[in-house]
Amino acid sequence: MVSVRIQNRLALETSPYLLQHAQNPVDWYPWSNEAFERATREDKPILLSVGYAACHWCHVMERESFENMAIAQLMNAHFVCIKVDREERPDVDDIYMGATVALSGSGGWPMTVFLTTEREPFFAGTYFPPDNRGDSIGFRSLLTRIRDLWRTQRDDLLAQAAELTGHLRARARHQGASAVSDDVTWQAVADLREAFDPDHGGFGGPPKFPPCAALLLLLRAYRRSGDEQLLDMVRTTLDGMQRGGIYDHLAGGFARYSTDERWLVPHFEKMLYDNAQLASVYLEAFQVTGSAAYRKVASETLDYVLREMQAPEGGYYSSTDADSDGVEGKFCVFTPEEIHRLLEPQLAQLFCAYYDVTPLGNWEGYSILNTPRELADVAAGLGIREDDARALLDVARREVYRARLARTPPLLDDKILTSWNGLMIAAMAEGARVLGDPRYWHSAERAARFALTRLERPDGGLYRTARAGRAQLDAYLEDYAFLADALITLYEASGRAASPLDPSEFLVEAQSLVERLLRDFAAEDGSFYATAHQHEPLLLRPREGHDGALPSANAVAARALARLAHHLERPEWLDLALAALEAHGVSVAGVPRAFATSLNVLELCREAPLEVVAVGRPGDAGLEALLAEAAKVYLPNAARAVIIPRTANVRSALPLARDKTLVDGVAALYVCRNFSCIAPITDPAAVGRALAEASAQVRGAHFGDAVPV
Repeated sequence: MVSVRIQNRLALETSPYLLQHAQNPVDWYPWSNEAFERATREDKPILLSVGYAACHWCHVMERESFENMAIAQLMNAHFVCIKVDREERPDVDDIYMGATVALSGSGGWPMTVFLTTEREPFFAGTYFPPDNRGDSIGFRSLLTRIRDLWRTQRDDLLAQAAELTGHLRARARHQGASAVSDDVTWQAVADLREAFDPDHGGFGGPPKFPPCAALLLLLRAYRRSGDEQLLDMVRTTLDGMQRGGIYDHLAGGFARYSTDERWLVPHFEKMLYDNAQLASVYLEAFQVTGSAAYRKVASETLDYVLREMQAPEGGYYSSTDADSDGVEGKFCVFTPEEIHRLLEPQLAQLFCAYYDVTPLGNWEGYSILNTPRELADVAAGLGIREDDARALLDVARREVYRARLARTPPLLDDKILTSWNGLMIAAMAEGARVLGDPRYWHSAERAARFALTRLERPDGGLYRTARAGRAQLDAYLEDYAFLADALITLYEASGRAASPLDPSEFLVEAQSLVERLLRDFAAEDGSFYATAHQHEPLLLRPREGHDGALPSANAVAARALARLAHHLERPEWLDLALAALEAHGVSVAGVPRAFATSLNVLELCREAPLEVVAVGRPGDAGLEALLAEAAKVYLPNAARAVIIPRTANVRSALPLARDKTLVDGVAALYVCRNFSCIAPITDPAAVGRALAEASAQVRGAHFGDAVPV
């Protein structure tokens, strides 16, 4: 007899996470008015479960509890159960994560929250085992306890819900606007210095997340101060991550975080947003230091995304799971026996020695690939020349990677999120500009065109997500801000793609997104709400300025405004950018290191931007040589453009293009500030010095000041 599993309402969703639960015996609803109306009608509390597709402990709780018929029956009989993908609904996740942290002192996923019919939380936690374990209450017991309290002590639960809701609203209340002095940046730097781990890099103890915003802040602070200790902090952290197990030494790219202080044992899921930000950090560090290792990590990370994370239609997928065959990390770890079966003896010996593959292993009897020893030392110990060892390892890595692909792969979360795509479009475009690889620009262009067509709503706004041919859910501030900022970067990086297209359309699209952002998200004090004015009413309306796993959407919106202010000669947008940042000024002064992106954007707003404009034809060797030299110079606040002479009539409307032409038919680079330029440069050998001198002159000058270059 064949058993038939009944699908619940989640079978109609597109989120891979929700679809994972579509055959649970739980009577799940997606987040919807229908669920709350039923709860009101049947006088039942709501059980809200929030997670995401790549979450290991979400899978564990599903197997233990949501697939357990007895527990499911208890849930169905006494609760209205709602399942939410936190990546689709960051607003719901943010609100109820606040409740979880307030009640339990920590957060995480899976997140389990019990709500009144008015959507007010009265109890919350993260993972619960199915049955009591020591001091930990089991999920079955928790359900029974909440059911009984709802029946017998409801007034107490409602009072607790009202009190907790009041606490959440008070915490969400805006702290107030204030001017942010330059001293605040240096206080953030001092805080990071104090928290720095000098042995392994990073800040604080485990778990360690890649501190991208902090590293970008330190690179800018180093540029301004010349303090070598700041650069050492960046290098120690980047070196620790690239050598550790958090880095995928076979495929490229990074796992979400490290469970230990030395970046060895990752939480094996790989997120698009992490890899976008880390690629950007390694690119900037490569510009500052010239490190071939940083260049390699950046290119391998971008190559991983090109190879494994870009849909045929152009958009970038969201993540890959931590689990394979239901076992965390199984896809990624090795034993010496496996390596020796795959490789001939000399290669296997070298691979195991360099990547720390040992009989005892470094994690649960297996070996996570990492490189604790320098290649020169490993090669010397084996009597091999270092260059020969490097070439042999390239061969070995390809073989082991091919073998890994034959394993059961982790789940791919193939939904396409607008904001995360914005981050990766920007990283790919910067990769093209800095590394000179046109593949990255064309990848970013494809993703941008996907976002501008398939993720566009009929009213001209954006959708949050798309999958399986269906786009849905109104976009958030982060979607508009990240995509607009990315389109500006794509436009600025266009010269190294040898594309015959006029990329100024991306600047026009960025302008349109920013105008929509100003209309739909602006608050009275100049900051931006996370949700649009027409968004569904929720318990509260988040308006945050600090960084989290993603950079602050408020800060990125301000960055897009500030960049467009210069490209389009719209100084009033620079005023709006400053207002958005300083609207959070009281909070910035209180915990400055939490606002690293905001502090970086404040520097952009206050430092007179250098204008670097190249004129030349696509594919011209002279243009490429000029751009290659310009790309070597670390100029985080520059405004860039490339003018194609035959489309000068199209570009004449853009202020940076004004009065810039070929010089005697030869490609030229113009270095300007406030549209006042030095003599155009045609000799690539002169570019580096000219940019360095111009950057030193304008550093610290303000937008609109009459400082010569």
